Amino acid sequence: MKQVLEFEKPIVDLKEKISELKRFTQDSEIDLSDEITTLEKRLAVLENDIYGNLKPWDRVQLARHSERPTTLDYVHKLFTDFIEFHGDRLFGDDEAIIAGIAYYKDNPVTVIGHQRGKDTKENLRRNFGMPHPEGYRKALRHMKQAEKFGRPIICFIDTKGAYPGKAAEERGQSEAIARNLMEMAGLRVPIVCVVIGEGGSGGALALGVGDEIHMLENSTYSVISPEGAASILWKDSAYAQRAAESMKITAYDLKKLQVIDKIVPEPKGGAHRDLDQQAAYLDEVLEQSLHTLSKCSADTLLENRWQKYKQIGDYNLL
Repeated sequence: MKQVLEFEKPIVDLKEKISELKRFTQDSEIDLSDEITTLEKRLAVLENDIYGNLKPWDRVQLARHSERPTTLDYVHKLFTDFIEFHGDRLFGDDEAIIAGIAYYKDNPVTVIGHQRGKDTKENLRRNFGMPHPEGYRKALRHMKQAEKFGRPIICFIDTKGAYPGKAAEERGQSEAIARNLMEMAGLRVPIVCVVIGEGGSGGALALGVGDEIHMLENSTYSVISPEGAASILWKDSAYAQRAAESMKITAYDLKKLQVIDKIVPEPKGGAHRDLDQQAAYLDEVLEQSLHTLSKCSADTLLENRWQKYKQIGDYNLL
């Protein structure tokens, strides 16, 4: 694995020690099988202890992992005959968001998602997964097309946030996000949203108004990054770990708050450890959601969607 997170170092060190003993056993006549077995049992206990008790900041690091599967990884695993479309018909094409049509279980669907790069070159091309307004307008164009042809919409959310640059603001970044929120609330087709990595601020919400919202076990969903929150609350981004615990941004926190519907499990150590297994977990959840939502009429979808968001949180009408 190219990237080793800080909390994973004891596991990596023990794995290296086991590998070293195995190589020594092969290259010599000394039998160390008992020692290797003992260390392997210790490794299993250590993995269960670390991965079974991840802190919010640990999950933030996993959500940002450079090898974490992206939208396109899941598209290739879960869908067939995917055709990607480009451009918003107003300004240009934003590669930080992909949009297209595909078949899921032999049924046509529209797939939309944030897309970050796997290396520096691709990250620059895709603006590190931070969309410009034309990206959100491209997404909306395909959502309206999906409504016209009666196709369910599946959105994959994975962004630090919408790009905050001057050019993006000049082209109407805030308006594009707000319009997506408004339009998604009224679409008369099923919408399933899945947070697969980071779900940051309005940049994530612009693809996040759905009938069902799910999160991968080690993903995050928040109005601001822990570093940004720490800079505001304590005037020091070094308090990011403390902020992550206070903000309730993990899948388990948001499930308790009824912001999301289901937590999609991940392989031990994170989604990047086993893409096939992760795709299988996600496939099960998507199939259940679409099966349930397909039974609802358009009017029922809208009413349930309204009730879903109205019931989030506690508030008083003055």
